[in-house]
Amino acid sequence: MSGMQTETLAEYILVEYRWVIVITVLLPMSLLWKIWSTVRNYIVFKMNSAPKMHDKKVKDVQRQIKEWLKGGRSTKLCTARPSWQTMSFRHALYKKTFTNINVNMVDVLEVNTKDLTVRCEPLVTMGQLSRTLEPLGLSLPVVPELDQLTVGGLVMGTGVETSSHIYGLFQHICVQYELVMPDGSVVTCSKTENPDLFYAIPWSYGTLGFLTSVVIKLVPAKKYIRLEYHPYTSLSELSLRFRQESLKENPHQFIEALLFSKESGVFMSGDMVDEVGVDGKLNPIGNWYSEWFFKQVMRHLKNWQQGKRNTVVEYIPLRHYYHRHTRSLFWELQDIVSFGNHPIFRYLFGWLMPPEVSLLKLTQPETVGKLYDRAHVIQDMLVPIDILENAIECFHKEFEVYPIWLCPFKVFNEPGQLRVSSGKWQMFVDIGVYGVPKAKGFETVSSTRRVEEFVIKNKGFQMLYADTYTTLEEFRQMFDHTLYDKLRNSLPYCKDAFPEIYGKVNKSVRK
Repeated sequence: MSGMQTETLAEYILVEYRWVIVITVLLPMSLLWKIWSTVRNYIVFKMNSAPKMHDKKVKDVQRQIKEWLKGGRSTKLCTARPSWQTMSFRHALYKKTFTNINVNMVDVLEVNTKDLTVRCEPLVTMGQLSRTLEPLGLSLPVVPELDQLTVGGLVMGTGVETSSHIYGLFQHICVQYELVMPDGSVVTCSKTENPDLFYAIPWSYGTLGFLTSVVIKLVPAKKYIRLEYHPYTSLSELSLRFRQESLKENPHQFIEALLFSKESGVFMSGDMVDEVGVDGKLNPIGNWYSEWFFKQVMRHLKNWQQGKRNTVVEYIPLRHYYHRHTRSLFWELQDIVSFGNHPIFRYLFGWLMPPEVSLLKLTQPETVGKLYDRAHVIQDMLVPIDILENAIECFHKEFEVYPIWLCPFKVFNEPGQLRVSSGKWQMFVDIGVYGVPKAKGFETVSSTRRVEEFVIKNKGFQMLYADTYTTLEEFRQMFDHTLYDKLRNSLPYCKDAFPEIYGKVNKSVRK
């Protein structure tokens, strides 16, 4: 970050010594917030008070929308949640000019152990859900790994996890949505009730209605994940293994890979088990003093390169595995606290990690934002799994950012914005690129646009939390707007209340 021009002493300190602010201010604040929210959520769930309050909160959303209707509908609508509280590293400019609707819904409403479903409000986080469900021996089929990802964000945007090659995206494990519509009415939708709305909500980015609750499928859970590590020093061999394992008739329950260079990486496959076996050791990777997970994976690759060719098997506690990338925010935290993985720091301060992304954004000076624009890539591109190797070549040429996260997932042939070529489903891969690009000639807009063109050409998709440099025409080529447009035209006041999706995600409305 050095060399960036700053206007004030405070901004200079925030840029050059951001790690000091993170350690002395943000980590203690994050800890207090985590303790308060955990205790509060536990008490509310145990007292079963959330369902009684839910209807009141829904009525309050209705009241706010009816006031907007009476006021002449002169502005668009959005949630009042500040953009610094979201997981995206960007700020939404439209929040300043839209009418902000307060949708303060943070509770797990009901766990139905008979039907194996959980009903929760949109601001419930993945960490909150996994913590609530674990004592019941239950889990979501798809648990996106960062603690602070919310149900609402994963529905309106999308979510993927290493079990998605079996269950699909987060939207595919949702069975019912409750929304307050732009005319102030409350609507529930499912595959059999208001199905058009049900299929159009995912990826709609809050442009059809305000989500107030979601019913999600559950599966029985076991205590551990038996995880195998398979290092590779050939992209073609790793890609082949990745495709074959993802497309097996009876695949492993969890599949992912980390690439540490264009030709080297580690393929990982896991399954739930109840006991630690004799073929591996227990590795509680979520303990506060534990080495960051991606660093552990990198060590397995180095050992392989040094001739230690035995297959490594580890047994990881279930929640530790689900949230394995949380403490290091994948690998983004190493650019903010460069010594965060040092053993001394981990043992002394690891229990404070990670800082809340929301607080990082809140204290981010404009200079840092400009630096992210110019020299940082945060993208998840979703492409058919059969072009994985070509996609990596493209990403290497345009970005050269490592590690790269690879996660396979099914897209089911259902109505909505995602298309499949044929059949009941098609296997895709999420290519997650987060970090400082080292590619020669990298330029944020032109390089990203070339990657977007590659994705569109190969009938892939771009996650909406990231910067989108496509034109409106290209965006509509990437996503199927047929059902979405039908609803926008038929739902009362919808066009008055919300912009199109593109109007909330393209780079010109974010900073």
